Amino acid sequence: MPYQFKNITVLIVESSKPMFDLTKAVLQTFGVNQIYSAFGYDEGFARMCRLNPDLVIIDWLDEPNNGMELTKKIRRSAESPNPFVPIILMTGYSQKRRVIAARDAGITEFLVKPFTANALYQRIEQLIEAPRDFVRADSYFGPDRRRKRDADYSGPERRAENLDKNKARFASEKAREMMNNRQPGADK
Repeated sequence: MPYQFKNITVLIVESSKPMFDLTKAVLQTFGVNQIYSAFGYDEGFARMCRLNPDLVIIDWLDEPNNGMELTKKIRRSAESPNPFVPIILMTGYSQKRRVIAARDAGITEFLVKPFTANALYQRIEQLIEAPRDFVRADSYFGPDRRRKRDADYSGPERRAENLDKNKARFASEKAREMMNNRQPGADK
């Protein structure tokens, strides 16, 4: 299904002007008209705060303040106008440790360079068609890192809502046993 992107604002934070130009040209073929650039961490965050874009596309950038640090700042800073903004990380680094680092920083989608127009479109479509809930923990704020539920998962449930549901289920089972005048746990 083709989408109408003419009214969205996109911020591209890229370390390379030619890569910015290429990404901008691809976005324009999708119908995006409002495309802004930033070429580093500080400029990227300043533009994020000023523009409050609908989508941010971030390059891995250079150390020490790379795209991961910018993502964390967008997600966690009180100055950020929208910590829920979708963030696509575009990078030439596709090693598993980099993908995990990006995911743990709070990116929404990951796109490996060189990329195709179709691949970028699919990432944007994924943002629209399958948005993920956000999770707040002591050391993380961002989209739920689990893309799907594994029905065969048999490990411990560590999520607060699952723990609360388990506590509630245990309490209701105890109450039901007591209502039936049985000893709690007698039928186990």
